[in-house]
Amino acid sequence: MSDTCVYLVGAGPGDPGLLTLRAKELLQRADAIVYDYLASDAVIRFASPAAERHFVGKKGFSRHVTQPEINDLLVELARMEKGSIVRLKGGDPFVFGRGGEEALALRAEGIPFEVVPGVTAGVAAPAYAGIPVTHRHVASSVALITGHETPEKNESAIDWESLAKGADTLCFYMGIRDLPLIVRRLTEAGRAGSTPVALVRWGTTVRQETLVATLDSVVESAERARFKAPAIIVVGEVVALRDRLNWFEKKPLFGKTVVVTRSREQASALSARLRDAGAEVVEFPTIEIAPRPLDARAREAIARLASDAAAVREAYDWVVFTSVNGVSCFFDMLKEAESDARVFGGVKVAAIGPATAAALASHGIAADLVPPRFVAESVVEALRASGVGGGASVLIPHAAAARDALPRLLEGARVRVDVLPVYDTVMPAESDQASDLVDRLRAGSVDAVTFTSSSTARNFAALLDRAAPGERANLVEGVVGASIGPVTSETMRSLGLPVSAEAPEYTIPALARTVEEALADE
Repeated sequence: MSDTCVYLVGAGPGDPGLLTLRAKELLQRADAIVYDYLASDAVIRFASPAAERHFVGKKGFSRHVTQPEINDLLVELARMEKGSIVRLKGGDPFVFGRGGEEALALRAEGIPFEVVPGVTAGVAAPAYAGIPVTHRHVASSVALITGHETPEKNESAIDWESLAKGADTLCFYMGIRDLPLIVRRLTEAGRAGSTPVALVRWGTTVRQETLVATLDSVVESAERARFKAPAIIVVGEVVALRDRLNWFEKKPLFGKTVVVTRSREQASALSARLRDAGAEVVEFPTIEIAPRPLDARAREAIARLASDAAAVREAYDWVVFTSVNGVSCFFDMLKEAESDARVFGGVKVAAIGPATAAALASHGIAADLVPPRFVAESVVEALRASGVGGGASVLIPHAAAARDALPRLLEGARVRVDVLPVYDTVMPAESDQASDLVDRLRAGSVDAVTFTSSSTARNFAALLDRAAPGERANLVEGVVGASIGPVTSETMRSLGLPVSAEAPEYTIPALARTVEEALADE
């Protein structure tokens, strides 16, 4: 088993941005992953698709897999020489995570292991609720305490009297069920009933809920609010700082759910901006990018592109890129044809927007032209203003199903146009995601859906119709439909999808701001 190692990895409190670099690295190369309920889906996505996955968590107080069974599983996977085995645990594995028990079980069997600490919820959840667990003018000490001791114990191992008087801030884990007992023990031990208390549920995630009360009132307040686990209980004067330091729950999209319909490869940029604004993002890819192979037509276009325009009548004067995907797939073709960016040496290059221009720049090409508006009509106006007229030759690499407005307008100006399909946009294979989204829409738990192209709108409608025939209009009623531009908006309206907001620029940042503004008015 020389190549086998079990890594006890802290997944952090829920926000994937708090995952350590070491944890992410191990997830990406893991051969097997054993994870629990508090290891968030957003963190699990870093794992290699080829990794075996074993869920061993428990939700609330229902029985799933016992700790001895988890220990046995880790030993079994190691004996099977699975290679890199990641035991992913919410928070930190050695802070009420039973990582110590698992490490001892591995050591007893002579199995090598490593421990990767994680951000613990007892510090992170209060921080996201605007509560520092220490503050030099308020609290100089903090205690982390289990709120749910081992049931087999005949009596509590916690010295409640010393705890109540010995630490300024008390952070209880897993204590919601025993909240009345915790309050009673603390007050009997001398903690004042007026002491501020905060309950932070699903801390650091977009589902975070915070309830503030006092020791005297928190039990009644929690029962009235039907406050559920998982939550951290914070007891101490630092809770009073929340009124001034609450930052996470003040984000403009906090509590809002936004569906992103971009392809899986491109969703991250928009998703990240929306999450930064506090939204819960549901990635629901409605298109997949399928690059086209290098065929005879593409080889001919590349050869013409590399030709000297002055010497060869058929050579191109301009190349117009209309999307980031077009840039990426065309450069893939160049590589397959054993060519590179030098083919652009004798031509000028136009990009339909800043994102496309940035994609070109990443390949060493500075766009000669980026029109002020990111639609076909504006491209043509800008090209004509740059001297492109009758007799000029233009190559347009784009999607096979792309809008034909640009070629048609250029041909109307007596420009020779060569359209080269470099990729197809296809609908993803069926999955459970569509039915899950339908359930969310039926429940009214989706606030907005973003569309970045006509293809995303058409496929979104088709996937809804497939999962819930005849329900499309009802499902999207009251949902903010956010469009990246006028062409996409036109397609949405033709499909009966709401166009509640349209980005002023054909860019992802502009679309994210548009969603924020639209939901701020709700």
